[in-house]
Amino acid sequence: MHDRTSDEIQEGLNKAVKYIDSSLNMIAGRLGLDHDQVLFGRFAIPIMVRYLDHKNAHLNEVERDKLLFWYVQSGMWGRFSGSTESYIDKDLEVLEMGDGVLDRLLDQLRLWHGSLRVEPGHFRGWSLGARFYPVLYMITRMGEAKDWGTGLPLKANLLGRMNKLEVHHIFPKAQLYKRGYDKVSVNALANFCFLTKDTNLQISDRLPEEYFYEVESRHPGVLASQWIPMDEKLWKVENYNDFLAQRQVLLADEVNQQLEGLLHGETLWMDTGTSKVDEPVIIGGITSQQEEEELIRLNKWIKEKGLSEGIISYEFSDPSSGEPKAIFDLAWPNGVQEDLSEPVAVLLNESSEVILLASQAGFRCFVNVKEFRKYVESEILGNELPVLGLSS
Repeated sequence: MHDRTSDEIQEGLNKAVKYIDSSLNMIAGRLGLDHDQVLFGRFAIPIMVRYLDHKNAHLNEVERDKLLFWYVQSGMWGRFSGSTESYIDKDLEVLEMGDGVLDRLLDQLRLWHGSLRVEPGHFRGWSLGARFYPVLYMITRMGEAKDWGTGLPLKANLLGRMNKLEVHHIFPKAQLYKRGYDKVSVNALANFCFLTKDTNLQISDRLPEEYFYEVESRHPGVLASQWIPMDEKLWKVENYNDFLAQRQVLLADEVNQQLEGLLHGETLWMDTGTSKVDEPVIIGGITSQQEEEELIRLNKWIKEKGLSEGIISYEFSDPSSGEPKAIFDLAWPNGVQEDLSEPVAVLLNESSEVILLASQAGFRCFVNVKEFRKYVESEILGNELPVLGLSS
């Protein structure tokens, strides 16, 4: 920026704000990714901003949807998880090539990843930090998914109480733990769906073999609208693993259908190449709505202290290979005081393997919110904590 005037820099900042806002509005309005927890592929947004700048934000529907197709694909496959700046630079270079740059971006993405089709195996992840968790939310908002209590569609831009969706465990956690299933199986992505809060509370911890019949009788078709296998044998808890496998197939089919819709007939982008189905095993991650809410409250507290909010469901990748290794519940990779303090991670109910990995990566780890708050108060803000049991 050495050869730029202050007016030019100010104009550039104003454009950046404008086009970031436009990008977020497109992502929320067309894809339904309307809150922080499901906004994945964040480092693709600078590319979108530069593209909008080139076009003065004048995109027709087909061009807009193709740009969003590229954004979703970048997020699903973790294009910017490792060597972030390098990949941003490569994609920015493509934008300077004149006409047809969206096709070139997609070519570059396909050469890097392989097939852009989603396979059932991509939904084998678990926890709210899984890379395909936002994808599940996206198809719920974009497709014909309906609430099991009201029978109403859960599309993007709903108003009022219906707008806030909660994660629902189709097979309740307590029932699965009681039968010996482990944390990974209980919180499998294919065991999640999204419902309104009222419906979630009404279902409570009943098994599908009990409540599915009630739901379907009141609102025929709502189960299939949320990609539930309609083979009633799979609704029994003893067939839970078979249920997951079948639902993964249905979810993959829906994602591909929605992605093809973004291409307006140009399905060649999804027709060739070898798909990398065996996604790396990623450990850690938020496993309940309660955990997520606790972390959101902690971030709010941090902000009230005048400090930077952390990243919820931070994806930690191998620095050399870029391969994702773990999801840290809440992390400050550059420190709570950015670049002035050590990297920090809050890891709630995580295994020793996750904590060890974070520690080896240079993160100072806290396994409960109370200890983290004490750290912020004493070491970051320099406040003296009261000594209990002593009178003045």
